[in-house]
Amino acid sequence: PAVDILQGSARPPSAASAMASPALISDTDQWKALQAHVGAIHKTHLRDLMTDADRCKAMTAEFEGVYLDYSRQQATTETIDKLFKLAEAAKLKEKIDKMFKGEKINTTENRSVLHVALRAPRDAVINSDGVNVVPEVWAVKDKIKQFSETFRSGSWVGATGKPLTNVVSVGIGGSFLGPLFVHTALQTDPEAAEAAKGRQLRFLANVDPVDVARSIKDLDPATTLVVVVSKTFTTAETMLNARTIKEWIVSSLGPQAVSKHMIAVSTNLKLVKEFGIDPNNAFAFWDWVGGRYSVCSAVGVLPLSLQYGFPIVQKFLEGASSIDNHVHTSSFEKNIPVLLGLLSVWNVSFLGYPARAILPYCQALEKLAPHIQQLSMESNGKGVSIDGVRLPFEAGEIDFGEPGTNGQHSFYQLIHQGRVIPCDFIGVIKSQQPVYLKGMALKYLFWS
Repeated sequence: PAVDILQGSARPPSAASAMASPALISDTDQWKALQAHVGAIHKTHLRDLMTDADRCKAMTAEFEGVYLDYSRQQATTETIDKLFKLAEAAKLKEKIDKMFKGEKINTTENRSVLHVALRAPRDAVINSDGVNVVPEVWAVKDKIKQFSETFRSGSWVGATGKPLTNVVSVGIGGSFLGPLFVHTALQTDPEAAEAAKGRQLRFLANVDPVDVARSIKDLDPATTLVVVVSKTFTTAETMLNARTIKEWIVSSLGPQAVSKHMIAVSTNLKLVKEFGIDPNNAFAFWDWVGGRYSVCSAVGVLPLSLQYGFPIVQKFLEGASSIDNHVHTSSFEKNIPVLLGLLSVWNVSFLGYPARAILPYCQALEKLAPHIQQLSMESNGKGVSIDGVRLPFEAGEIDFGEPGTNGQHSFYQLIHQGRVIPCDFIGVIKSQQPVYLKGMALKYLFWS
C-alpha cells in the first residue's frame, strides 16, 4: 500500500550523513510544510470548501469504471500538492518501481514483494533474484485450472466413488480473509452463481470448536474435499483444524480416504506427504508473497476455482492486474490507490483522525472491511520506521466498517454527532441483484 511505502525513512544522500541515524520522513521540509498547513485547514469548514466548483472537479479520478471523488476530504488542492511533494521526498515512485522490478524492498526478511506477479499476464517479465517468476506462477495456475476442471466435471471422485461437491478451505489470516471476501462478493454475481450451482464452499479459520462444527454442519464427508492452506504446513491453528477435519473424514471413510478428500496449498511437500496428502495434489506459492496479499495465489485461486471455475477467477485476477498497471504507470494526480494512501497519511498523521470507516453500499462487499483491516493494519501496524527508529508521529489507521444501511442503524450516530471519522463510501451503479418497485423511490440514505 502507498501508506506502507511512505512511512519509511528519507535517507540522507551524503556518505557522511548515511553513517548517522537514518532521517525520518518527518524531518523533511515537505513534512513540516504540511504541519504548518494544518492550522489553515482547521479554520476552514468543509461546507465552504464544497462551494469551490473548480476544487471539487479537480478532486476526482477515474480508472476503468472506478470513480473516486475525494472532494469531501478536509483538504484543499494546496493540501494535495503538498502531499505529492511529500511522496516525492519519500521517493514513493521509485519504491513502487522497485517493487515491480522484484528488488528486495522487504528489507526485514530480505525478500522481494511480488504479489503483482500473481496476476500478471503470461508474457510478462517480473524478476526475483534474476529469475522471471511469471512462468512459475502460470505453471501453478495451469495446474489449478486442470485440477478444478477435473473436480467440477465429476471425474474426481471420493473414497466411495461419489463426486465431490463440497469444499472446506482450512486456513487463517490471509489464507482466510482474502478468499472469504472474494467468495462473498461472487456468491450473488449471476454468472458466478450459475457456475456454483449445487456446490458449497466454506472456510474454517478459528480453532474454537464452534467454528469447526459450523464449517462441517450438514456436510457429508463422502462428498467433501478439504483444502489445507499453510505455506510451511506448521501453522498451529491451521494444522489443529486440519487434524480435526482429517479425523472427521477418517472416522467416516477410513484412513485411505485422506488422499482423495484432502489437498494442500503448501511448499513443504515432506510434511504434506506425512499428513497423508498426495504431494501431487499440493499447490505451491512463494516466500515473496505476503500472507495478507495471497488471495491471488493458490491460497485463493484454488478454492475459488473449485467453487466457480477457473475462468471466472481469472477475470478477478485480470481486474487486479489492471489496477496494478494503473498504480505503476499513472501519474499520482490520477492514481487512485496513491491518492487514497496519501489522504490516509494526511488524516492520521497530520489531522489526528485515527480511524477510517469503510462503508460499502453493497451487501456483496460485506467482507471487504475485514479484508482491508488486515491489508492495512497488518501492513501499517508499526511504531517504528523501516530502519527501526521510533516514529514521533501517529501512523496507520484503525479500519472498521459495515455494509451501508446496516451501519446507519449501528455506529453512524457517533460519526454524525460524536467524533470525526473519515469515511470511504463505496457505491455501485448496477446491483448484482437489482430490484425495482413500481412507484417507489429511495429518497434518503443518510440522516443529518
